[in-house]
Amino acid sequence: MAIQSNKFAAVIAAAGILALAPQAVAEDAEGWAGEGSLSAGTTTGNTETTDLGLGVDLARTAGIWTYGVEANADYGEIDGLETRNRYFLAGNVDRLINDRLFGFGRVSYEADQFTGFDSRSFVGGGLGYSIYDNDTTTWSVRGGPGVKIDELKTTGETETSFGAVGRSEFGYAFNENVSLSNNTDVLYGEESTQLSNSLGVTAALSGALSARVSFDVRYDTNPPLGFEDTDTATKIALVYGFGK
Repeated sequence: MAIQSNKFAAVIAAAGILALAPQAVAEDAEGWAGEGSLSAGTTTGNTETTDLGLGVDLARTAGIWTYGVEANADYGEIDGLETRNRYFLAGNVDRLINDRLFGFGRVSYEADQFTGFDSRSFVGGGLGYSIYDNDTTTWSVRGGPGVKIDELKTTGETETSFGAVGRSEFGYAFNENVSLSNNTDVLYGEESTQLSNSLGVTAALSGALSARVSFDVRYDTNPPLGFEDTDTATKIALVYGFGK
């Protein structure tokens, strides 16, 4: 019952954050833009396997509001046995305060069958700042408090605690065809904190199609007994961009 109650509370809080956005989308909205990706890679840590992945990253700007949706899933098998099963969902609502400063609300949910957690959720918000935004370099940071909910696989217990989220998004364009990205995330909780970094290089192939090579590192400060604290993933992906 505690798990169901916490999940229900997370849904209610998420609805409250999304309600901060205006109900009507401005007529001058730029529309949805983003990318979809299909990847293959190898992992180390709690799983050492090869897997396939799907990802979607979308954003829509309507006046001073920006809506963002992110979803990805990874799955792998060896000799018919499941060795990788992870999916992640997140949503953001950003509101500009001035040219560089903005407020945001965020909801995220992660399930990974090969870590010590059945799921990890976060609901919160805060402030962000755009440090660079020009033709070659983009860099923004954001952070703020919230509620973190961890469902432990080893005990079946649910831990709800004060949490905080931090994110750095950096991008650099070497030229019109090749770019680098580095995104760092921190999800703080009283019982456990997750840190992750994703470094990628993307090269245009033809039209909206690109290729990407990336290296991801995920670290958990206090994993349940019997689980590794560090996971890595090396991926090669085909990326299709649209709406830009």
